[in-house]
Amino acid sequence: MSDLKLGNPAVVGLAGFGMTTFVLQCHNLGWCGIAPVLWLGLCFGGTAQLIAGLMEMRTGNNFGFCAFTGYGAFWISLCLMIIFGKNPTLVASYPTLAFNANDLGFYLVAWTLFTFILFIASMKHHATLAFIFLTLLLGFIGLDIKEFTGSALAGTFAAYDLLICAFSALYLMAVAVYAESGIALPVGEPWIKDKPQTEEALAASKATA
Repeated sequence: MSDLKLGNPAVVGLAGFGMTTFVLQCHNLGWCGIAPVLWLGLCFGGTAQLIAGLMEMRTGNNFGFCAFTGYGAFWISLCLMIIFGKNPTLVASYPTLAFNANDLGFYLVAWTLFTFILFIASMKHHATLAFIFLTLLLGFIGLDIKEFTGSALAGTFAAYDLLICAFSALYLMAVAVYAESGIALPVGEPWIKDKPQTEEALAASKATA
């Protein structure tokens, strides 16, 4: 029996993340309303990305499993917070659902820490992935500052930075999609490389093998 060939869940995860991040920043910059963010966040950035993360578990990719599942849950929870936490009727009946800028700030700080951990790991993969997580980390930091200080400048910086992050994620999606068609797009060298072993270390490892 031949082995079953699995598709690459990253193509869906990166697309969902990139597209929803793009539309959210369009909203933050005043170019569109919140409705497309909520629908895309719940369906593609949230649910589809969450499923892609769970599929990464089957491939043995812990990084993809953690990232796609985590950010899928991020989009779902953020959309639900906006839908229910900003609904005056629901908040009047269930005051615990309400959230303010301070609450959102701490929510974003938690995701900033999560992103920082993944950013360290991403630098061992390749430059494109590391750049995605660097821009994502800077975007979260900008949003943290905006929510806690009310700085419009920090919010604008975060929005444009996260637009770059979104386009970078879509580029990496294209890398995976085009590779199947024989089109190789560059992703760059890892930012952190393993130290080359010395001849003595190589000889010692062969002797103990």
